[in-house]
Amino acid sequence: MKIIRAATLLTLLLLVAAPPAGAQDAYPSRPIALVAPFPPGGVADLTARPVAAALEKVLKNPVGVVNKTGAAGAVGMQYVATSKPDGYTLLLALSSISIIPEADKLFGRQPAFTVDQFEPLALISADPTILVVPADKPWKTAKDFIEDARKRPGQISFSSSGVYGTLHMAMELLSHAAGIKLRHVPYAGAGPALTAILGGHVDALASGPAVVLPHIKSGKLRPLAGWGDTRVAALPDVPTFKELGYPDAEFYIWAGVFAPRGTPESALARLRGALREAVEDPAFKGAMDKLQTPIAFKQGAEFQRFFETDARRLAEGVRKVGKIEIKK
Repeated sequence: MKIIRAATLLTLLLLVAAPPAGAQDAYPSRPIALVAPFPPGGVADLTARPVAAALEKVLKNPVGVVNKTGAAGAVGMQYVATSKPDGYTLLLALSSISIIPEADKLFGRQPAFTVDQFEPLALISADPTILVVPADKPWKTAKDFIEDARKRPGQISFSSSGVYGTLHMAMELLSHAAGIKLRHVPYAGAGPALTAILGGHVDALASGPAVVLPHIKSGKLRPLAGWGDTRVAALPDVPTFKELGYPDAEFYIWAGVFAPRGTPESALARLRGALREAVEDPAFKGAMDKLQTPIAFKQGAEFQRFFETDARRLAEGVRKVGKIEIKK
């Protein structure tokens, strides 16, 4: 009887000492870092900030944007890929997440990361890219630009967010499709690449509309054509390269949220639900409208299919472009 009483007392003590069911697994219970792998001012950063703000409201937990830059986004992406998979380090990635590993393979390098190191959570947006030039340049149309580039191979320069980054690949796909040769000047992110064209240091830039629209409206930049399947709503008079006879140049800068592979399913489910609510938040929609960036929300199997299809297409694009020597 004493043994039974002792066992009962021990059980009661353990129940009192134990935390409430689920308390140990409560998520989130501390700040979440949303890593933007490019400097402030580019598409990744401009998208990450309203996403973080909306997520913070839904989760009732701090969500901060952390800019981890370098190597056309590879530094920040590798950081998240190798982070502890606990749901507290997330990635706001652009389509370059699929490009960088393929470029590494092309040069015989060990990839900084692989796409299977990530768990896709949600696609947020898919922006068609826009070709812009300084307003004081002589090119009034994309035809003018391409014809001049054919006459002066390697003399017209363009800035980008880094070698094999999204902005670089857009221009390389155009160069391949149109049979022209341009001079690439890479920078450490889309923000510095924009600064370069605004400062007159380069002749052209491929960019998401959100970044360049204010400068188009102010008269500093002139849009020539878009890489999307259809014209950008905010620029109805600007044709697509597909319309101009270059369908192989089609390209999008999409933004999606990822977690490291191995993140607990409970945290993934919470994050997916929170992201679904976040994109419906009026403040988030207003922020994206202000950026002139259409929301293209996808989750689960739909996002997985989109991601895999785009990754295959971009891998083919990298192989088609081949090894690129950068001349400064």
